[in-house]
Amino acid sequence: MQDILNDILQTNKKYANYGQVATYIPELKKARRDDLGICIIDKENKIYAVGDYEKKFTIQSISKSIVLAMALMDNEWEYVFSKVGMEPSGDPFNSIMKLETNDTKKPCNPMINAGAIVTTSLIKGDSPQEKEERMLEFFRRITKNNNIGINYDVYKSEKISGDRNRAMAYLLKNDGFINGNIEEVLDLYFKQCSIEVDALDLARIGLHLATYGIDVENGERIISENVCRMVKTFMVTCGMYDASGEFAIKVGIPAKSGVGGGIMASVPNKMGIGVYGPALDKKGNSIAGTKMLEDLGKKVQINIF
Repeated sequence: MQDILNDILQTNKKYANYGQVATYIPELKKARRDDLGICIIDKENKIYAVGDYEKKFTIQSISKSIVLAMALMDNEWEYVFSKVGMEPSGDPFNSIMKLETNDTKKPCNPMINAGAIVTTSLIKGDSPQEKEERMLEFFRRITKNNNIGINYDVYKSEKISGDRNRAMAYLLKNDGFINGNIEEVLDLYFKQCSIEVDALDLARIGLHLATYGIDVENGERIISENVCRMVKTFMVTCGMYDASGEFAIKVGIPAKSGVGGGIMASVPNKMGIGVYGPALDKKGNSIAGTKMLEDLGKKVQINIF
């Protein structure tokens, strides 16, 4: 596996030249476009990694999968899906259009910004501080990394530039999909997106989903089997933004990307995968990272279909 990853990394480094780092969040402009790394952890807890897999970056939209799991564990799933839909949107992740034009005005799914803001609002806690602490503790458990924290420079940058998300949130509040203080909900959402990770952390998350919520080291259940199934299903149908269908055809595994350059993938009963490559395509996915996963699928049987 190590030789395969080395070959995949070298073959796909060139694709970073065809992408651009995210700029709509000012702090993300600082990323190095040619960084690229990948990490795999299999169900025997063996780690294979090459490239910039230890480079720190912010998790961004990959956090939507983890926060969705929290929302589903904190609430009855019927209640969660009364607030957010289950269908792909076919629109960019930050689109606001269907909040006005679809019949229900409900966000299409939890992987777009509007739906993710709703699921963030469903995290339990008696105060914003308690919700933040619970969220960080959950991230630390599923990454097995007690040093996981928030990059406050990125958080401040997200908050300053987050007017589009703010507009969505107030529309959702007006239509009854969010309860409580909107600015507190948004503050937590900006913080979850600003959690700092590396590809190893993402591979750990992917492995927990691959094993249906069981920690391979000690057998402890962290996420319920049913929640893992729901989260992975959303990753397949919606996790790679409006390129999810193409990714499912070419790679065929549950995956979630973020504009920080990360991709978290899960191969059921086999492995978790973390990728870092901040040069993005026009849909917001790591261009070289996606190519690496395509090549991995050609060399190793990972397609779930």
